[in-house]
Amino acid sequence: MLQERGVITAANPLPCDRLQRVRFLHWDMKGQKAEGQMLVLDVVAPQVDALFAALYQAKFPLNSALPLEQFAGDDVLSMNANNSSAFNGRAITGAKSWSKHAYGVAMDINPLQNPYISFADDGGLNVLPAASAKSYLNRNELRPEKSRRAGLVTEPVVSLFAQHGFMTWGGDWDAPIDYQHFEIGSRRYMNELIQLPLEQARANFNQYVERYRACSANEQGSLGEVRVRCVAKVRQ
Repeated sequence: MLQERGVITAANPLPCDRLQRVRFLHWDMKGQKAEGQMLVLDVVAPQVDALFAALYQAKFPLNSALPLEQFAGDDVLSMNANNSSAFNGRAITGAKSWSKHAYGVAMDINPLQNPYISFADDGGLNVLPAASAKSYLNRNELRPEKSRRAGLVTEPVVSLFAQHGFMTWGGDWDAPIDYQHFEIGSRRYMNELIQLPLEQARANFNQYVERYRACSANEQGSLGEVRVRCVAKVRQ
């Protein structure tokens, strides 16, 4: 099915049998309950399930959370539909090497409110999705229209992702800047998890999560300051 719908090919670095669907309830942009799903690496699936339960409890809205089969594996179509997603057997945007989405260890959240921004050599901007450019490049939460900006990834949301092992946030990058993007850590750590037996890999990932939580419980400072310090100490 994934291959037929253009989401994976035989060349993908992770086989289909290592993927697991996580189904969950979420709030939509109108404050209504909706069903969503994320297709992720089997190792991280329990933490992803807990993460979306926490986002639901916090009433953080997702416009939609549909698998990439609904978009024939086309990431741009998914972004243009403001769809949150995880697995997609594709290369890094603007590059040739495999994206961490192709391993099921990265997620994109509300792309319209949280765009991907790259920079040309002449200083020009490329914003994806393009519809984000006029409304969502200014991340200042204190703007008067804040109440109309549901789905904006802010520090409490970023910290929730870190609390469940997704410690790398593209909003911390300089170039490109990828406000929608979360991933678990380095390629070395990702490959280590993939190569371990499933239960051992899940135990390893849970220990990774617990080290971050223990650090964040003991650090002093703002939510963002604590996250940055603990990620630097713990992330693999």
